Amino acid sequence: MLINQGARLFVYPIPRDLGFAPNPFHGYCTLATCKPKLRKSAKVNDWIMGLAASNAKEKKYHCIFFMKVTEKLTFQEYWADPRFELKKPVRNGSKVQVLGDNIYHKDAEGKWIQEDSHHSNPDGTINEDNLKRDTGSTHDVLVSECFTYFGSEAMPLDLDALGYKPVRDYRKFSLDNQQYARNLIEKTVVKSDYWNMVVGDPIHFNLFDKRVDQSSGKYA
Repeated sequence: MLINQGARLFVYPIPRDLGFAPNPFHGYCTLATCKPKLRKSAKVNDWIMGLAASNAKEKKYHCIFFMKVTEKLTFQEYWADPRFELKKPVRNGSKVQVLGDNIYHKDAEGKWIQEDSHHSNPDGTINEDNLKRDTGSTHDVLVSECFTYFGSEAMPLDLDALGYKPVRDYRKFSLDNQQYARNLIEKTVVKSDYWNMVVGDPIHFNLFDKRVDQSSGKYA
């Protein structure tokens, strides 16, 4: 079933659409970093919609991606699962490899390891602020095998019909009562060629090699 009874829609703005959070590559759309409250709250069968933030200029508040949560994993499960081996970052690899989001796991003593990644310091060492934000309140990773990622081809929306007003974190809607969102999902994901597809490159793909500090939002 595409939209399950009782399913919810989480809508949030994406200030940095690099292909890291969410990561739509290798056949799965994953949200493994950032948005800890959303990752903790969303359940299997809920839907996530990411909107381009104001820095996307003409794509402002367009839909960057839809994903249905088909699985929730812990960081440790995500790291150990061979399905997601290709989502581990390779900093000297291709753009897609550099932006791998499978970055958190624990050592034998239970201490967090943060792989050299978009969320690390420029020298590859642990960015403690990013580590705390990503892992402090939840260890959940959202996985989807039912998604459409538009990226730079972000789709325009009727925000009034959606009932969405801009916020920094996210808004949550019941899909039982949201006909506009239901129609968008059904038309976009099912009645098109966009099933599990990356339609366009990430909006900020040119910044693939940068690091970010979530506390300041600045690149390094």
